[in-house]
Amino acid sequence: MKSLAELQAIKERMKNKVILREGSGEVRVVVGMATCGIAAGARPVLNAFVEAVNNSDLAGKVTVSQTGCIGICQFEPVVEIYEAGKEKTTYVKMTAEKAQEIVEKHLKGGKPVSEYTIGSNS
Repeated sequence: MKSLAELQAIKERMKNKVILREGSGEVRVVVGMATCGIAAGARPVLNAFVEAVNNSDLAGKVTVSQTGCIGICQFEPVVEIYEAGKEKTTYVKMTAEKAQEIVEKHLKGGKPVSEYTIGSNS
């Protein structure tokens, strides 16, 4: 059994990740986490987004969350990015490495990574 101090330390370590996933940022990153997405590797993608957003000091601007089936199982893992006043960007066949690149180029730099979007993969 864990001591109260150990539990408090775990709570503090996880605090940023929980806030990040529940936040109300102006940009939303939504990872498809239905059975098909998880089987295709969506969990490491979600974790990579959470970690990269947190490490890039974007937590106040970007919310990372999960959803169920997005409906395009052949392209899993799928990530949708919603930005106010813009059309959503749908990234497909995602990996943790691609997620880190998207944080740098799209979320920080403002330029979607077109080669990972559904339009270039269909």
